[in-house]
Amino acid sequence: MPAGKSMTPDQRMTATRDPAELDLFRETVRRFLAEEVAPNADAWRARGYIDRDLWRRAGALGLLCASSPEAYGGGGGDFWHEAVIIEELARIAFPDFSIPLQNVILAPYLTHYGTEEQKRRWLPRMASGDLVAALAMSEPGAGSDVRAIRTHACRDGDAYVVNGQKTFITHGHTADLICLAVKTDAADDNGVRGFSLLVIETENTAGFQRGRRLDKVGLKAQDTAELFFDDARVPVGNLLGGVEGRGFYQLMEQLAKERINIAMQALALSEAALAETVTYVKERKVFGKRLIEFQNTRMVLAEAKTAASVTRTFVETCIDRLIAGTLDAETAAMAKWWATEKQCEIIDQCVQLHGGYGYMLEYPVARMWSDGRIQKIWGGSNEVMKELIARAL
Repeated sequence: MPAGKSMTPDQRMTATRDPAELDLFRETVRRFLAEEVAPNADAWRARGYIDRDLWRRAGALGLLCASSPEAYGGGGGDFWHEAVIIEELARIAFPDFSIPLQNVILAPYLTHYGTEEQKRRWLPRMASGDLVAALAMSEPGAGSDVRAIRTHACRDGDAYVVNGQKTFITHGHTADLICLAVKTDAADDNGVRGFSLLVIETENTAGFQRGRRLDKVGLKAQDTAELFFDDARVPVGNLLGGVEGRGFYQLMEQLAKERINIAMQALALSEAALAETVTYVKERKVFGKRLIEFQNTRMVLAEAKTAASVTRTFVETCIDRLIAGTLDAETAAMAKWWATEKQCEIIDQCVQLHGGYGYMLEYPVARMWSDGRIQKIWGGSNEVMKELIARAL
């Protein structure tokens, strides 16, 4: 790990957090964000994407693939290290720098399912920042409903020929490596056995084309794009794990981690917005009194503080279970639903307490409000989360 020793899988199952080690890691993350990210954030938002060299600088400090195995260039840590990164990005109101996508979602697909050759080919370069990765699942007619995916790949000798379209793809404009959900069995029209994951190396893939960068409500510096595949030829060796038909199960097995990642992001944004607002209401005066002196202000903040504290207890329990390998899909869905709902409620209240200034993007709380709204949608909409929870009743 960047500031400590790596653990064996058996040790990690019973490990507890080391506050001193995490504090050292947090100092590294906080200093990097303060020096390299915060001064440039507005320029990146205006441009619509982040400098590629920033990824390499983050990799040099051990911030990329922080919880991936050291044998493949990673940090050898666990989700608590990823949580530190998430919290510090929220603190500067810049979740646009989507290190968690690279670390928590993309790298584990390769770690858990990639062949040895695939791991050694891609993971070290993701950890160094030389490769920025994307996950391409969503399509114009398939978002939370993964089974509705229509992009297909047909085997043709030593390659797959891919045709289809993806949309809402984070890093779609800049990614060097795209983990692409496709149908490899046309006969399995609406089942799960026909899904596979192909890894697209964008620089070398003829027939692959990036579409327009999408203009989003928030996360303005996080590039999001459409992707098109027109008889794109992808080497057979890029089939994740080397076995067709495993894609749906691979996606489902990683969704619990993805949803805890979203829950942690929601919690971090909630707490950051609350901290900003407490500072603001202690300074802002209305009718000759500080805002904090009004009973309504204190009651709103008391409720928000309680909601955030309850959420932290729940999410931290889920993280411990995730690391121990005992987190079930229903609990992960609960965490994602609860944390993102509370995030939107809390930040909306914080905007209200800022008054007109809360609607100005120069104030962090306004950016948190617009950046955070997507959390109730991606990773499976909250309506789908409730359906998953209900199935376990």
